[in-house]
Amino acid sequence: MTMNGYQRRIIDETLDELFPSFAAISIDGARAIGKTSTGRQRAKTILDLDLPEMRELISADPKYLSRVDTPVLIDEWQHVPEVWDRVRRLVDSDSTGERFILAGSAAPVGTHLHSGAGRIIRFRMRPLSIAERSLATPTVRVRDLLSADTPDIHGSSDVELRDYVREITASGFPQPRQMTDRARSVWLDDYIERVISHDFTEQGHRIRQPKLLRGWLRGYASATASATTFAKIGASLDPGEPTGPTKKTSITYRNVLSSLYLLDQVDAWSPNQKILSRTALAPKHFLADPALSARLLGLNEAKLMSAAAPATNTGDRARLGAFFEALVALSLQTYAAANDAKVSHFRDHDGRHEIDFIIHRGDAEAVGIEVKLKSAITDRDVRHLLWLKKSLPDHIVDLVVINTGTHAYRRQDGVAVIPLALLTA
Repeated sequence: MTMNGYQRRIIDETLDELFPSFAAISIDGARAIGKTSTGRQRAKTILDLDLPEMRELISADPKYLSRVDTPVLIDEWQHVPEVWDRVRRLVDSDSTGERFILAGSAAPVGTHLHSGAGRIIRFRMRPLSIAERSLATPTVRVRDLLSADTPDIHGSSDVELRDYVREITASGFPQPRQMTDRARSVWLDDYIERVISHDFTEQGHRIRQPKLLRGWLRGYASATASATTFAKIGASLDPGEPTGPTKKTSITYRNVLSSLYLLDQVDAWSPNQKILSRTALAPKHFLADPALSARLLGLNEAKLMSAAAPATNTGDRARLGAFFEALVALSLQTYAAANDAKVSHFRDHDGRHEIDFIIHRGDAEAVGIEVKLKSAITDRDVRHLLWLKKSLPDHIVDLVVINTGTHAYRRQDGVAVIPLALLTA
């Protein structure tokens, strides 16, 4: 944490390295994840376009941006979409590094923007990863796993299953993490309500049936970590609703939520290899923060923790496993982005082999990752990973099981076992 109380984020390391080389950057991500705080650390001038008077000033004076002290943070720039092209033109005339920081919580509506390629470099920011929540001191880096050196795996922590369950509901949004459980629930409810009643309207789609959208969101939350079809998600309704949304309406929901950075799906991995040519292509579903999914389904820490009991039915435990996988997905997305890599999942066409996550750099090096809601890892838990390595021996540089245990180590078969709290970028 810095002297002014700012908690550095993983994205800061990337910005430290790259912002001096580029005149303009854009930090994109859902509302309230910390984009403004991160941008403020680098800005001399702050223009908050959430304020009507600032929007009016920027709209009325096209040359205003050329007169302010830089670096300048233009927060919620999407409210004045022409800002993007103005910044792009200013960069064309002067490409000196560290001049403009754009922060946006949504894609601008009804405006065609030039790509900004090579002029405005875009970075995706997400809610707090597990490493950013300071539960333990991480000892394993994704950067090392992506190397071809087979890194030593070690480390221990006292983080247990209960702590991970708490983190699912505690949220990765910085503000509610400081609240009581009741206040946090109210904050998350208000966040969801604002999405339904306000954000959709701002994106040009007035919601005539809020219950229908809420039911769709509940269906999406129920599909966490699955690759179920959007048609099935749309069939999930709140009690008392006679019919589900039409296909057209479901597509609108999906597109708007994506433009608000609230859907963070993991796409299927389809490598350029004949042996893996028949792969399932459906994405895995995740909301931006598993706490939102839990809140939509009325699940608190106690209810989720009860699913871990030995006598719990398999359906409840599977749901807890899906929410833990969502916590892993959120973290891996941040760690991968810090290493210029992507997160995908793999499932072959007939479902015989499935890998929860693949971190990869295009068709180059890739790391296979399985997620297990358990501390003791067996041979059965790693069988799909070993098959993957056998199928692509020159492609897969490491194999990992992320679990809820307390010790990180490498098995004799080469698979690294890493508790989630001990992994970072």
